[in-house]
Amino acid sequence: MACVLGLRSAELAVYETLVDSYQLDEAELCLATELDERIVRAALRSLAELGFAHRVDGLHAAVAPDVALATYFLRREDDLRRDRLLAGALQVRYERAAGVRAPADLVEVVHGAEAIARRVGQVMRTARHEVRFVDKPPYANAPTSLHPVEEELLGRGVRFRGIYERQALELHDLRADLEMGLSLGEEARVVAAAPTKMILADTHLGLIPLHSTETTLDSAVVVHRSALLDSLGALFAKLWDDAVPLALPGQPASTEMSIEDARLLALLATGLPDRSIAKQLGLSYRTFQRRLHRLMDELGAQTRFQAGLRAAARGAGSLLPPPP
Repeated sequence: MACVLGLRSAELAVYETLVDSYQLDEAELCLATELDERIVRAALRSLAELGFAHRVDGLHAAVAPDVALATYFLRREDDLRRDRLLAGALQVRYERAAGVRAPADLVEVVHGAEAIARRVGQVMRTARHEVRFVDKPPYANAPTSLHPVEEELLGRGVRFRGIYERQALELHDLRADLEMGLSLGEEARVVAAAPTKMILADTHLGLIPLHSTETTLDSAVVVHRSALLDSLGALFAKLWDDAVPLALPGQPASTEMSIEDARLLALLATGLPDRSIAKQLGLSYRTFQRRLHRLMDELGAQTRFQAGLRAAARGAGSLLPPPP
């Protein structure tokens, strides 16, 4: 039976009735709560033991909530301290046992898109310091918005570093996903092609695909602390060093360039095809071409690369505005 404030449902009903009525006898409590006399009597005994109720001249009265709950919260804090100590001891025992595990026990196979999506969230939530990921198709769930676990962990101060395969940028929602993550503190880079997608939680847990097609992710492997996990970390480090920073635009330092223009140049620097950039910006291909050529003229640039350099020098695309 679920408890609220450490009280079972009958105890809570009796205590709330006493709070509202000041003092009652057992018969009045039975009538007010519509509970059997035996249940009310047991609830009163329990409330007295827990410090929530007491007897006054043969009647039952509630202990003031600020007093009763202060004692309850102190008990909870003691319980939480004991739980944390136990959790720490269990983690030490787990890690000690992991060192002597059979190789087959160092990985877990997860089947099906739904199970994989659920496991992704679980793996990320184990991170206390940093989540590293490589993003490429296919996906268990379409990336139409920022993953709620990433948003939650970024709010707690967990660092996120993400490497996006160029093709992945075409599938993410520019504003609701990519820009939202960057505005909250995600660090992102882009590579032309990534060898595999992965998620690494600190240095103790990872997840990589096991079997997939071009459009579906059928199975994945959860990797525990091992030489394999260390190798995945080294692969991420190499990809990160070789990747191009993804600097989507914020409020430009100069009023000469709009956020939409800065966004276009930032996407251009990733190497995305023109038609993909036009799609992300919600422009027709012809409108995109006109805007690009206008920008290059305004920047005095002969090439797209030169346009990106000159725009960066003006401070056109380094920070993101807060999401709407």
